[in-house]
Amino acid sequence: MSADSSQLFPGKQFISTILEALETKTAMSGSLARRYLQRAAMAGIIIGLLYVTHYAVVAAFDAVPAGDATLEPLGRLVGAAVFGFALVFIYYTKSELLTSNMMVVSIGAYYRRTGWAKALRLLGLCFLGNALGGLLVAALVRFSTLVAGAPLAQMESSVEHKLEFITAGAAGWGDLMVRAILCNFMINVAMLLVYNGLIKDDLTKSLVMVVAVFIFAFLGLEHSVANTVLFTIVGLQGGVDLGLAAANVAIALVGNFIGGGLLIGLYYAYANDDARYLRARADAE
Repeated sequence: MSADSSQLFPGKQFISTILEALETKTAMSGSLARRYLQRAAMAGIIIGLLYVTHYAVVAAFDAVPAGDATLEPLGRLVGAAVFGFALVFIYYTKSELLTSNMMVVSIGAYYRRTGWAKALRLLGLCFLGNALGGLLVAALVRFSTLVAGAPLAQMESSVEHKLEFITAGAAGWGDLMVRAILCNFMINVAMLLVYNGLIKDDLTKSLVMVVAVFIFAFLGLEHSVANTVLFTIVGLQGGVDLGLAAANVAIALVGNFIGGGLLIGLYYAYANDDARYLRARADAE
């Protein structure tokens, strides 16, 4: 007796859900491009505000003395957990995030539901919207005292560290690439769990997304959109080396695509492609 196809290819519902989402995203990025940019900009705004909060939390704990040190390590734990809610907010506001869309278009391309020209247009518009949302937050923060003092110092230190990946040469580029791959792998593992139909309640979905982003934030993994927003905020405060920042984002984009588009998107698209199996079973019958 032949094995049940649904047991051999348990991710079919996930693939179906992603392909339905792709149709909506492709339509919006075409005839409704301005509205699509708005949805992408909202994701950038959310990332900007939550990232600022993350560094403010770290700075607040760092100001608390603990013997010869401070509570900064605890602050990094709490700050990463707070930043974890960014993906939850993006998901439930139906905003558009570049890195999860890398998985979506890769699955669509595998099943020939989109061409790479349309896929690149969708990703390009999404990245532009994410960056514009981050720019809005950066402009608002620039004319306030929200990050004055210790929070800005934490953000500047983070930017300096991220740019050192570029100035360190090939070893630094490789380090950055690995961190970018693992970052979007975790983001899209979360989206896989959210979309596969096995998790029914919103609380567990939210917990999955929070944990995935917590891992990326706490380990110092590299997210192209988050880096773009951070560079923009710090750049408007006191300046940033645009060449080094652009190089960081470029490498992070490639790594993010490998982690989300290839290791999750194409991997699960192939793993759940039952077309050949069904044809072989039909021929056998």
